[in-house]
Amino acid sequence: MLERNRLLPAWAVVLALAAPIVAHADPAKDLAVAGRALTFLENGPSGHAVLGVVFDPGKPGSVAEKNAIMAALGGGYPAGAVTLTGKAVPASEVGGVSGVAALYITTGVNYGAVGGEAKAKKLVTVGSDPACVNSGACVMGVSTDPKVDITVNRATAAAVGVAFKAAFRMMIHEI
Repeated sequence: MLERNRLLPAWAVVLALAAPIVAHADPAKDLAVAGRALTFLENGPSGHAVLGVVFDPGKPGSVAEKNAIMAALGGGYPAGAVTLTGKAVPASEVGGVSGVAALYITTGVNYGAVGGEAKAKKLVTVGSDPACVNSGACVMGVSTDPKVDITVNRATAAAVGVAFKAAFRMMIHEI
């Protein structure tokens, strides 16, 4: 019994290393879905459009997600009828942002404050954290892990004056 108890920690390490790694969200995949979803907006962006990537400089996870999104956008990210370019926007500067077609809100940002500023500016907000959509700060939430899931907050969409095409609404969840 003593020998078995001594081997238990070693087996736990072996099993932990052999187990599949838990899947994490892939910001580039989430961006691809978000970009395509923006093309389903009635009178949505076309041609070249700037996506503001909102982040909290004091939160490493938010900064990492911003960096991944900005890298995926590169010099221009084609998404249907629109080519998106990025503009990093610290959360504290959302109220003064201009020249953006939509905002991508990274995980960990103060959703209430950012969402309120975005609504005042009538900007579409997108995020990968379901809490952003559920709180009413994001118009749309996208997730690609483990499968593609798009959720739209109807009240927030109405508050910023946007509507999605009927074909798109059949493929999403609305709350």
